[in-house]
Amino acid sequence: MNRLPQCHHSTLLCLLALVCALLAPAASAQVWVIHIDGAIGPAAADHTIRSLERAVAADAEAVVLRIDTPGGLDSAMRDMIKAVLAAPLPVLGYVGPSGARAASAGTYLLYATHIAAMAPGTNLGAATPVQLGGGGLPALPGEGEEQDGEATSPDSAGGTAMERKVVNDAVAYIRSLAQLRGRNGDWAERAVREGVSLSAEDALAAGVIEQLADSLPLLLQTVDGTIVQVDGEARVLNTAGAEIVQQSPDWRSEFLAVITNPNMAYILLLVGIYGLVIEFYNPGIGLPGIVGAMSLLVALYAMQMLPISYAGMGLLLLGVALMVAEAFAPSFGVLGLGGAAAFVTGSIMLMDTTLPAYQLAMPIVLAVTVFSVGLLVFALGMVLRARKRAVVTGVQRLVGTSTRVARMHDGEAWVWLDGELWHARSDEPLQADVPVVVLAIEGLTAVVRRQSTEINSEGKA
Repeated sequence: MNRLPQCHHSTLLCLLALVCALLAPAASAQVWVIHIDGAIGPAAADHTIRSLERAVAADAEAVVLRIDTPGGLDSAMRDMIKAVLAAPLPVLGYVGPSGARAASAGTYLLYATHIAAMAPGTNLGAATPVQLGGGGLPALPGEGEEQDGEATSPDSAGGTAMERKVVNDAVAYIRSLAQLRGRNGDWAERAVREGVSLSAEDALAAGVIEQLADSLPLLLQTVDGTIVQVDGEARVLNTAGAEIVQQSPDWRSEFLAVITNPNMAYILLLVGIYGLVIEFYNPGIGLPGIVGAMSLLVALYAMQMLPISYAGMGLLLLGVALMVAEAFAPSFGVLGLGGAAAFVTGSIMLMDTTLPAYQLAMPIVLAVTVFSVGLLVFALGMVLRARKRAVVTGVQRLVGTSTRVARMHDGEAWVWLDGELWHARSDEPLQADVPVVVLAIEGLTAVVRRQSTEINSEGKA
């Protein structure tokens, strides 16, 4: 008779648990937003790659790359695209807010995403690769000439051989991304070859992007339920009402952005070199050596991620070496002037790219050059003054001193010098109390000669 109430109690508990489970709020999906602002370089690549890894570890529903960039380095852009293509979750590209752009490298990055979107008032394009090194390779004999003997200019032939290789490689790369994502590959090729750009509305009409959204929440609402291919599998986006997790650059990315700034890396390099020079010249202080070693290591770490011209680096180091040599072994300006010229030339050639964001500022180059030359002039002036100054220490200061023969002993003369009795040698016969002048000091013997002029009590003639 007691089993029936027990069954009712069990049924009620099960129903209560089911109601609680249905009423409990489901865990909302997360969409991570990675901010890509400014020039694309080593810092932006590091930030993007690490943020994608964290989003995968957090089991995010999707990642949005919010893009606002004028372009950047090809190596950094390709590292970011590789990370996007290898990500095991949907990656959306969003050019925003209004007024933003995805120029040059930003266009390639947008083409790599699963869904490309833009805010009104934004643009993309101008994806022509910037020639590294400031020009192409020298043309071979006969290159650029047609078979009928008529020469063609580089412009009419589409640039030099190296420029054509760079452009064709970029075209093939962006076309492969367009084919992968099903976007307009013809316009992408024009963006590379002709440097054309599109507004957000025109990009949507041309099939370059899939969505036009005023804001990020509106974009997530619009693409909800869209099917994308991730690792060869269809995946339905569940982004409506998803929690947005902002991923701004952290301290590591900010630090990397500071030291990979060409001007900062340039200054750190010179601080490191001069710090070590000061430490070697005057060992024992410690501080210049420590600061110099740390600055040099940080500068070398930054420069291995930047497009550095080894010819420019060699000229810069040669200039510093010549100016330091002038300070240690003065050549009355010959080494110093040559070093200053090599220093300025190497500084101008140091960055092997024409991207404005990765060029050395000329005011900084001139300021550092003036400082180095000023330091050189100061050191040279001190050396010249030291050369003219009379010797006041050591036995060599006794040369030129006038004195008298103190006594003769066994045919050898002894003279008083600086309160001490010195053995004297002379080519002339000497006698006691004869005035003499010191010609040289050879060991413990003073080489003297007779002096006809009387000397005063201070030993001066």
